[in-house]
Amino acid sequence: MTSRRAGQRYRLLLLVLLGILLALGSFWLLQLMQKGGGDAPAERNNQTDYYIEKFNYVRMSAAGEARYNVTGTRMVHRPLDDTYEITLPVIHSLSEGRPPLMTRAERAIATPDSSQIQMIGNVEADRPASPVTDHFHLSSDYVLILPDDDVMKTDKPVALTLGSARLTGTDMYVNNATREFRLAQRVHGVYPPHALVGAAH
Repeated sequence: MTSRRAGQRYRLLLLVLLGILLALGSFWLLQLMQKGGGDAPAERNNQTDYYIEKFNYVRMSAAGEARYNVTGTRMVHRPLDDTYEITLPVIHSLSEGRPPLMTRAERAIATPDSSQIQMIGNVEADRPASPVTDHFHLSSDYVLILPDDDVMKTDKPVALTLGSARLTGTDMYVNNATREFRLAQRVHGVYPPHALVGAAH
């Protein structure tokens, strides 16, 4: 009789333990499904939803004139933050009456309306000499371009050539429309004597 009771207690204990294990397993599975369901949309949204290869985008003014164009070997759209990532971007300013400016980099990140374009990695910009401006060349690791305003700026180190002058520094602002130029921090430069004499006249 004692042996039978012990066996019943043993089976009852096994059933209780089995119920606990099933409950824990169900809870773990529910948590896993909820976590998976929460992460899946973000992961899907972060994936490229479309891309374009070897593109040429031209921005027009309200009067129907070309203001600038952006080319690249590949452009992908990221729906999570609604931005465009461009491989080997080249930007040409085309506004009439302004000195042409060409900027290139390893990659770029642009807003949907291209009002802000971040040029990243081996950024190079060139503006040829004209009757009113010297040749301008810029190199940096990062430049923010505001194409509609014909402005470029960065808080990263830059190296500049303006005519025969050589400048380095940080906190740069360039307005190609007004030909305004500022280099505010850690500025070092070489300005040849003959350029100083010419400037004095």
